[in-house]
Amino acid sequence: MKKNEHGFTYPLTLCILLLFLIFFSMHIEQLLSEEKMQVETKAILKQEYYFLSSVKKVELLYQSKGIMPAKGTFVYVNGTMNYRAEPASAYVQIVDFTLVLNSVDPVVGYGYFDTRSKSLIRWVEAK
Repeated sequence: MKKNEHGFTYPLTLCILLLFLIFFSMHIEQLLSEEKMQVETKAILKQEYYFLSSVKKVELLYQSKGIMPAKGTFVYVNGTMNYRAEPASAYVQIVDFTLVLNSVDPVVGYGYFDTRSKSLIRWVEAK
């Protein structure tokens, strides 16, 4: 029996070690991709929150003053939001919003405001 077992343990150990390394590397890759998605999701949610709060602030300024401010800036913890109003055409006022976060390229969004009701009627986000 001992002659038949000679040289059997080394290849078996090597195969088990290789299988362990393959599964370990697959789990590490999955963990890294989930972490990357979490960071990207956090950045996207932060952008959406900044856009929403800026639109609400501009809408409130528009409703309280009666006229749309020509341009302005809102400063947040992780970036700044610049907005610029274009001249009104008929019943629609277009406002360009530009968000500059500390770690991401600028993102541009356009808000269409109804001049009669002084509220947002349409939102378009451009890259």
